[in-house]
Amino acid sequence: MDGAQTSSAREEMKGALCIAQIAATDPTPVDAILSQLGPGPFELVCLFVSPDADFTTLTQAASGRFGDADVMACTTAGELGRDGYEDGQIIAVAFPSSLFAVRSYVVDGLDSFDEQQLIDRLIQSRLELSRRAPDMPAEFAFLMVDGLSLREEHLTTVLASGLGPMPLFGGSSGDGTDFHATYLSHNGRVRQNAALIAMVRSRCPVRVFSLDHLVPTETRMVVTSADPDARIVHEINAEPAAAEYARLLGKDPNQLDPFTFAAHPVVVRLGDTHHVRAIQRVNEDGHLVFFSAINEGMVLTLAKHNDIAEHLREGLAGLAQSGRPRQILGCDCILRRIEAGQSQKTREISAILRDNNLVGFSTYGEQIGALHVNQTLTGVAIYPPEDEAL
Repeated sequence: MDGAQTSSAREEMKGALCIAQIAATDPTPVDAILSQLGPGPFELVCLFVSPDADFTTLTQAASGRFGDADVMACTTAGELGRDGYEDGQIIAVAFPSSLFAVRSYVVDGLDSFDEQQLIDRLIQSRLELSRRAPDMPAEFAFLMVDGLSLREEHLTTVLASGLGPMPLFGGSSGDGTDFHATYLSHNGRVRQNAALIAMVRSRCPVRVFSLDHLVPTETRMVVTSADPDARIVHEINAEPAAAEYARLLGKDPNQLDPFTFAAHPVVVRLGDTHHVRAIQRVNEDGHLVFFSAINEGMVLTLAKHNDIAEHLREGLAGLAQSGRPRQILGCDCILRRIEAGQSQKTREISAILRDNNLVGFSTYGEQIGALHVNQTLTGVAIYPPEDEAL
């Protein structure tokens, strides 16, 4: 990015988040990010890092380079950047101190952390943040969590107890489409089986949201054997899971692949709404491995798709009914990206993301409130400060 482009980008982002984007192969990535972000000061810098980058070297080099700002980072299943859907990039999102107050935390050992201690710490920190920034009435919490930890459902339930009315959204870190290893980093220390939480207050009005474009059909199935902790379904309708799922689709079980799962998702009813429970793969035993926990006795419903691009356009337009957001920070499921490619909508969706100033990363799962969901876009829309002329 040349000087004119850098200046233009800063003008576009004036009054909200500061954004930088560089190639994962950049030889001096932190210097390049600093030159695009400007001098700050910042409360928090988030890095969404392609698995093509050297994550450890990058995040260790970034620690302490942004003044007093904490640096939170995760690997991605793709990036949401300057041109919409991106690959092989590093996206940096900085929260200026003039508009934001932030407290960030690490939760290590997602299968063994002290729940009450975390709840108490979040309650106390929310009160401290409120006292520290009385002129910043808007608030939200942003979560990054290990996308291969299998612990997102439990974590979000605990977080909801500690955050109270502070709305939460987030995403599960990715590894492209390899599903081998995902990483997080907080101030230069690389972690797995962990989560990073940023509690944010702002002078800018904000709106946390989630969007999915799926509609339940009349085709239902019952999970008759499952291992919820491992997110594995052994049997559906008392038949081998993959074979029965394929039968309901009219397909050969040997044809099941990520494209099939993106095209034929299942949803579960929770209260008055349906939420996606996406399938990741078929394992060597012919069982279905999900991105979310599935319990025995759960009724799954096959879903059909609304037009993904049109639904996204309408959903983001809805965020602008009372004024256009200055910036949107989003977490978008990898299966939405796969579906966009299948339906030849990648370019159209990228244009919508770009036109709405949406940045973030593609995920292995998304969080909204106390829920862990799939095939969903979650995010926060950040509007101009109320004392700033539009």
